[in-house]
Amino acid sequence: MEETIKQEVIQLRKEYMKKYFGRLNAVQQEAVFAVNGPLLILAGAGSGKTTVLVNRIANLVSFGNAFHSNEVSENITKEDIQELTEAVKTGKKGSFNFQQKLSVRPVQPWQVLAITFTNKAAGELKSRLTSLIEQGGDEVAASTFHSACVRILRKDADRLGYPKNFTIYDSDDQQRILKDIYKQKEVDDKYLPVRTAASRIGHLKDRMISPQEATQQSEDHKEELTAKIYVEYSKRLQAAGAFDFDDLIYFTVRLLEQNPDIQQYYQNRWKYVLVDEYQDTSHAQFRLVQLLTGHGNVCVVGDDDQSIYRFRGATIENILSFEDTFPGAKTIRLEQNYRSSQTILDAANNVIANNTGRKGKTLWTDNGAGEKIAVYKADSEQDEAQHIATTITQNIIEGAKLQDHAVLYRMNAQSNIIETYFARAGIPYKIVGGLRFYDRKEIKDMIAYLSIVVNPQDDLRLRRIINEPARKIGTTTVDVVADIANGLGVPMLEVIAEAGNYPALSRAENALTGFMSIYHNLQHAYEELPADEFVEQLPVITGYEEMLRKEGETGQTRLENIQELVSSVKTYVNQQGADAGLEGFLEEVALISDLDSYDDDADAVVMMTLHAAKGLEFEHVFMVGLEEGIFPGEMARFSVEDIEEERRLCYVGITRAKKILHISHADYRMLFGRTRRYPPSRFLDEIDTDLIEYSGVKKSYLSEQKQSSYNAESYQKQGLGSARTTITHEKKETAQAVAFNVGDLVEHKIFGKGVIQKITPMAGDTLIEIDFEMAGTKKTMANYAPLSLVQE
Repeated sequence: MEETIKQEVIQLRKEYMKKYFGRLNAVQQEAVFAVNGPLLILAGAGSGKTTVLVNRIANLVSFGNAFHSNEVSENITKEDIQELTEAVKTGKKGSFNFQQKLSVRPVQPWQVLAITFTNKAAGELKSRLTSLIEQGGDEVAASTFHSACVRILRKDADRLGYPKNFTIYDSDDQQRILKDIYKQKEVDDKYLPVRTAASRIGHLKDRMISPQEATQQSEDHKEELTAKIYVEYSKRLQAAGAFDFDDLIYFTVRLLEQNPDIQQYYQNRWKYVLVDEYQDTSHAQFRLVQLLTGHGNVCVVGDDDQSIYRFRGATIENILSFEDTFPGAKTIRLEQNYRSSQTILDAANNVIANNTGRKGKTLWTDNGAGEKIAVYKADSEQDEAQHIATTITQNIIEGAKLQDHAVLYRMNAQSNIIETYFARAGIPYKIVGGLRFYDRKEIKDMIAYLSIVVNPQDDLRLRRIINEPARKIGTTTVDVVADIANGLGVPMLEVIAEAGNYPALSRAENALTGFMSIYHNLQHAYEELPADEFVEQLPVITGYEEMLRKEGETGQTRLENIQELVSSVKTYVNQQGADAGLEGFLEEVALISDLDSYDDDADAVVMMTLHAAKGLEFEHVFMVGLEEGIFPGEMARFSVEDIEEERRLCYVGITRAKKILHISHADYRMLFGRTRRYPPSRFLDEIDTDLIEYSGVKKSYLSEQKQSSYNAESYQKQGLGSARTTITHEKKETAQAVAFNVGDLVEHKIFGKGVIQKITPMAGDTLIEIDFEMAGTKKTMANYAPLSLVQE
């Protein structure tokens, strides 16, 4: 090929690729085309990082290193050049075969590993890749850290002395084991709480410190005691053939470190590794990334300004020191925001600029200035809650949807009073991070049954259900079985199967034999039936269904939950195909996070902590309780490091808002049974006042009222305090003046028209049950509901 023609093809190819990825801005394209070597993408909030990740993988698979290469395929014909010229003119995409001719060393889809932090994000990534890449998009390994580690351990856990069919323990299982260890070793929970020990053990694993190393590094008695508990805890997990969540990464790192052949296998398999949310990685996760990236083709995407999980073991140093760790690394900053107004971004920039531990970037947008930030000064937490409920109701009247609103708070305890006011106003809401479906007792019991069928070594799950339903197998009997099993070094099921051979179990022999009969029936059904049919039979075989039917209405609700579990297994089987097994389903359940269960289709106001809100966005965001001692928290104020993390959390909260950001703070707040005055948060002072529109109780009026009548005891007795605004009293009096009767046709500002079915006097108010034409039956309090009588 002549040099002039070659150069023409190279130039045309670049223009074609720019148009192919034309939906991206110039900086995003730069990140997509940077193929080889270490790459750090600093992606600001709302800057389209997922889009960049997806398109970067699409470029790897479809074009390889074509954009920056001077190579041209010898297979390109004059017709291809003509087609390329036409495609550049028209913007029309060529066929897969045509693009392959343009490519330079394209990557096979299965050679790419993309790691995200939630299953939902991994699923979205895979779905978008499948639609974007014509062939092989579904072959890209897109998963969470934990899911990727599970796959690796399933193949080679035996190298570490664990069974390949290991069980994954959740935090509840972990605490059950620790409580048993505390009992055995006579550890005082008040001296070293179980939750504290669990957290410390998790942090040791995050830092890749083994139980033996922990015993050698202890500097005080509590650390020494934690290390001893860690040693015993690890022994029990190994005996049960189980890993906890932290183990999945800890032992995968150990596996790769101790077995060069396995490490080389995965380095050759995954030639390109991409990691999302890199600012939230722990030391163990960082080490895992290092071990997997033998070719140096590692791309990490993250935002140092959104590193908010230090309490979980995440270290911001991983992203701050990326260039030092991976020599020759390139850094690209994504600063254009597609989510928020410029006013919201300016506020976020104002706040985060006060941090010193950051790489630095400034968010901007083409969305326009937008509305000012609405800062509401409340006199109390009740006033704050009333204001939020009133504002949301007004937004709904003006056409907004309930699901467009999110209330974000620093700690879960703040939600209670807001929930109360939402209930009074008839505003539907949902809390993210509450009791998950898989945390319900009956579901955990079913999962325990499934676990012991899949892994007979799982003594912890066995202990949970051996007497559930009641089978006259008491705690004393179970402890004797455990002692015998520990002495013999075998699982408890083996001892139960031979109960007649142990005199200490003679009185419980019949009961244990009965349980073993049930277990054998489960094993037989497991071997004979497809996974979904087996789960359907599980409550019948175990007697669990019969037990719940005797509980009446409560039992019926729990049975419905179990049926929902059956539906989940059916869905899993349908998605995975004929080879779908219980092991895979149990894996999926174990790896579900709170955000994975977040349903953005339900029309309700969303309530959650600021930590849980990361990665989400809403038209209207209410950040509540911006007060010193609340946000930032009391303890954080004594550490520069902690304050900077709190400030990053504030930055995350601000950048969740797309259209309007509401911030509120209260003069006085009752929290944990104590009423005290909280000064406004320093984060409020860091926002330029030109960006803010203030409202709420007038300072002079408040001061006068507080000086004349305030004391904590009288404030608690009054409930709402003495400094309520006039409009609140007017609204309440209007609501009380309306007399409602059963059968009245009423209209609600959110739910429309409905007929009153029931009226119940309650605590100086009236609980009304209404059957709405469109929304079904709802309950609300008369004094606070936006209700009016309809004259027929």
